[in-house]
Amino acid sequence: MNSLMRQHGIGITGSDIVLRQKFAAPFQPRSFLPSLSRQKKPETCSFVSVQSLHLASLGVGNSRRVDLVKCEAYDADKSEVESGGGGTQPLEAAKKAKIGLYFATWWALNVVFNIYNKKVLNAYPYPWITSTLSLACGSLMMLISWATKIAEAPNTDFEFWKSLFPVAVAHTIGHVAATVSMSKVAVSFTHIIKSSEPAFSVLVSRFLLGETFPLSVYLSILPIIGGCALTAATELNFNMIGFMGAMISNVAFVLRNIFSKRGMKGKSVSGMNYYACLSILSLAILTPFAIAVEGPQLWAAGWKTAISQVGPQFIWWVAAQSVFYHLYNQVSYMSLDEISPLTFSIGNTMKRISVIVSSIIIFHTPIQPINALGAAIAILGTFLYSQAKQ
Repeated sequence: MNSLMRQHGIGITGSDIVLRQKFAAPFQPRSFLPSLSRQKKPETCSFVSVQSLHLASLGVGNSRRVDLVKCEAYDADKSEVESGGGGTQPLEAAKKAKIGLYFATWWALNVVFNIYNKKVLNAYPYPWITSTLSLACGSLMMLISWATKIAEAPNTDFEFWKSLFPVAVAHTIGHVAATVSMSKVAVSFTHIIKSSEPAFSVLVSRFLLGETFPLSVYLSILPIIGGCALTAATELNFNMIGFMGAMISNVAFVLRNIFSKRGMKGKSVSGMNYYACLSILSLAILTPFAIAVEGPQLWAAGWKTAISQVGPQFIWWVAAQSVFYHLYNQVSYMSLDEISPLTFSIGNTMKRISVIVSSIIIFHTPIQPINALGAAIAILGTFLYSQAKQ
């Protein structure tokens, strides 16, 4: 009996606590617990003491080994939690680097496309077939990618294509109108006018959809409209068809964005595959209209003229503008999977600046100081619009 009493006196047990509370006698634990009671982290000690009390009350032997294992396991878990916050920094850095790569690729591809597209249109002034070839090339590239398993084919149904149809109609109109514009005026002028797209977005959303915006948004479109008007009034090679083409393109792309937001809610299709499906449907819509407006006879005659004037490299120009058109649009839609619409809008503004500057340098476009001022005001207004929308 005495041995049993001594055995219970070795460790802190549930009966020890009862006796301590009942008789209020001072009681010191044995030597195997002091290292835990002197821990600087009270939460660790309380965790171990509760576990050891529970085990000891059940009469589990070798309590020292169990307590130490419990303590080490808790410390290890806590160290992982404490160090887990630092692991997010490399992930954030990698995400920012990925977004930066998307933007740089998007801008570079867009600049290259605009250069080759303008070269093609200067030698071969048929914007309808040029637009058709751009969509056909992108559609063929994606069909081959799906067939060879390079890219995973999207899982679509009739409802998907039905909701995509109005988006494709607006995309087709915007694409052709922009190409018509660039066939008549300088690339820089087209993109300056196209920078007024946010103003059309606000006006269409306000008067057709009944949406309201903060006062800062309405104020931001004033420099956009004023800058574009100043640029158009001082353009040395102004052309009404080129100007109207850019304006129609703005309206069409605003409607495309509206239809896309309404029709694509709940659809799980990646940005790359979404644009691929959009290209295929737009190609089907555009082809009969291109044949009706221009026709194979004009295309054949113009092709012979272009080859005789430029040489075989004209074929490379056509191929390059078609491939780069699809690639830059594909990258822009892929970037939407990674960034917010606000960041995308700012990136689109910076893209126009890079296109305007590069086209002026490459094509030696004459520009007056007042014309440059109008372009700067319009682009500044676009940036202010992006900030006001956040």
